[in-house]
Amino acid sequence: MVTLDGNPVSAGDLLPLALTNVGHFTSMRTEADGCIRGLALHMDRLVRDSKIVWGVDLDTGRVREYVRQSLEGQALPCVVRVTVYDPKVEMGRPVDAEEPHIMVSVHGAGALPPEPLRAMSVAYERDLPQVKHCGLFGALHARRTAQLAGFGDALFVGRDGLVSEGGTWNVGFVDREGGVVWPQAPVLPGVTMALLQRHAEHRTATVSLDQAKDMDAAFATNTSIGVRPLSAIDDTQLPVDHPTLRKLQQTYLTIAGESL
Repeated sequence: MVTLDGNPVSAGDLLPLALTNVGHFTSMRTEADGCIRGLALHMDRLVRDSKIVWGVDLDTGRVREYVRQSLEGQALPCVVRVTVYDPKVEMGRPVDAEEPHIMVSVHGAGALPPEPLRAMSVAYERDLPQVKHCGLFGALHARRTAQLAGFGDALFVGRDGLVSEGGTWNVGFVDREGGVVWPQAPVLPGVTMALLQRHAEHRTATVSLDQAKDMDAAFATNTSIGVRPLSAIDDTQLPVDHPTLRKLQQTYLTIAGESL
């Protein structure tokens, strides 16, 4: 079931979102115990993005209430997506959209971590990268381009030749000393990345595509996949059993979830 402000959503409610794609969201993995890693960070993201996109404050108490309602009777673990948009938005006058509503949808979650991922470098820079917005055409087109070439997903490279992030995930690297490196670039501030940065030593640095391929290992992170090794970037093979990767996976799984 998909709900809008706690009520079953109608086709009419969804049509403006489908036609304009104006909105923002967060996706949260709910574990078997009903808790969510980084729940407070997800709420912070929704509040921050609501101010950027709509210029309004968001009541996270309402968000939590609607999520609790949507999780009733659901098989766990699962992934809950909270989308904030205004059903009255119009293409000609988006400025008139100033009363966003809360849509909640739920789908199943896979095992952690999933199989290693082969990534293809694609030239792409996201619009408004600091916001987790619904404008996914560019990212999904890059993903499709990579998949048509036989890869699993796209790794974005900017016009400056620097690696930024993946299709719907942050990317991290393991350097020659076994240290964790996060790209210094305009990227979506992912919740999983933020949790790992709190619990594991790391540094940030600009990473060119050649430098990325020369790392000891690489990994993707988001709420659905946790820490997923990259087995290749383009034609460069990467190890998927590096000790630092195993440590990051274990670290992530030991982070306590928060209850709604």
